[in-house]
Amino acid sequence: LTEREGRTNRFKANLTSLCTSSSPSPLVFQPKNQRNRLSVCSKVCYAFGGAPYQITGSALGFFLQIYLLDVAQLDPFYASIILFVGRAWDAVTDPTVGFLVSRSRWTGIGRMMPWILLSTPFAVLTYFLIWYVPPFEEGKVVWYLIFYCLFQSMQTCFHVPYSALTMFISTDQKERDSATAYRMMVEVLGTVLGTAIQGQIVGGVSNCPDETEHVNSTNSSRVNVTRASLDETKKAYLVASGVICIIYVLCAVILFLGVKERKESGRKKSEPLTFRQSLWVIMTHGPYVKLVIGFLFTSLAFMLLEGNFALFITYALGHRKHFQNILLVIMLSGTLTIPWWHWFLTRFGKKKAVYFGISWAVPFMILIVCIKSNLVISYLVSVAAGVSVAAAFLLPWSMLPDVVDDFKVKNPDIHGHEALFYSFYVFFIKFASGVSLGVSTLSLKFAGYMTGDCVQPEAVSLTLKVLVSPVPVFLIAVGLLILKTYPIDEERRQGNRKLLQQMLDSEADSESESSELGSSM
Repeated sequence: LTEREGRTNRFKANLTSLCTSSSPSPLVFQPKNQRNRLSVCSKVCYAFGGAPYQITGSALGFFLQIYLLDVAQLDPFYASIILFVGRAWDAVTDPTVGFLVSRSRWTGIGRMMPWILLSTPFAVLTYFLIWYVPPFEEGKVVWYLIFYCLFQSMQTCFHVPYSALTMFISTDQKERDSATAYRMMVEVLGTVLGTAIQGQIVGGVSNCPDETEHVNSTNSSRVNVTRASLDETKKAYLVASGVICIIYVLCAVILFLGVKERKESGRKKSEPLTFRQSLWVIMTHGPYVKLVIGFLFTSLAFMLLEGNFALFITYALGHRKHFQNILLVIMLSGTLTIPWWHWFLTRFGKKKAVYFGISWAVPFMILIVCIKSNLVISYLVSVAAGVSVAAAFLLPWSMLPDVVDDFKVKNPDIHGHEALFYSFYVFFIKFASGVSLGVSTLSLKFAGYMTGDCVQPEAVSLTLKVLVSPVPVFLIAVGLLILKTYPIDEERRQGNRKLLQQMLDSEADSESESSELGSSM
């Protein structure tokens, strides 16, 4: 009787945990399609983890170049060195961290979470110091170079494990796609937030006096006004960075408290590969190579546009007082169209979404440089361009899990290398963006950019127009041609999904049988 009561109590306890848990355990009587279902709360908490990368990335992407040139008042040559070396260093750390993460041991809080938690305080500190203008001139370049590289390293230790976490929150591809859509929504909101915080706080002050002040004041008074406004601008950048640092920490805490990292059970552990072997295995997987190279060109186009757009609005279009609002409109437009793009790719397929979504920006890139400067048209073009920005955010991260699944189907004996796929993708994207930012800033020096001046030569305006229209359009065309050869269509994706589910079910059944056999013995 006591044994029967014990079995009854255990059954009740299992039933209660099944009904209340947001991530139910795979009990024997639980349907297989319910095992990996994620609650809305878990998806939202997971999505919050993507916000810090995008908030800091949008602030750095849109404002770091103009900050180094007009606030820190560095020579364009040294600014180009900082931007290139920082991004190149960031690119190198991505595969390194990805390899270290793949070799990490499982802990009580998972394999990815320790990296995320430990890197957060150091990332926050180094980010704040990037936006501080030191009170000396001699070592300014070294100051920004050191803290920019340190921040990129800490950010990598956060973002690479977080990106790979997609594969460990659920084994159901639909649930992962749904969580990715939540993540993309929050990430685009993060870019909006980063642009809004940095733009609205910094945009409230200006180094340059108004035209009436410029005409009616003497040279000495203009110098005093500029000096006072420069000090106010420095304080504004510090305030904006402090607000962003607080949000960074809050998002990391929400991610940790709301997401449970799931350990792969029933999988046979493969021998760990060396870094060279891992690189060879990943880079010989054809679909991954084509996807990375295709998005390398399209991402490079949008990064080139992002890095130079603030300067373009300020000096080429002459909308100095409105540039932060125009950037905000682009990000808001992208945020509102993310759900529509998620519906589009589920209805028509991811490849069609790539062609339509990314090519949508091309006419507006051409229009913005062909028409005469007009504030209303600039805002309308910004709304339309934001639609394509949303597609550029969503699609790469939605298609990477498909490549990882395809790799697992073809290499069932190799496990634990998910982080490397994401880190090498980020490596190529960041390295290319470093080259683009360095080259574009250096081209401004050759065009005659005058640091700290409120008016720039006509050659600078022409250079900025080239950097935000013809060059990105060419890169988008090349990237779409490469993505046309990407072999994973909807039929192959669904086939991989079924094969992986069969593999997981057979492993779960074998694990259940072995545990039952062990208990009977």
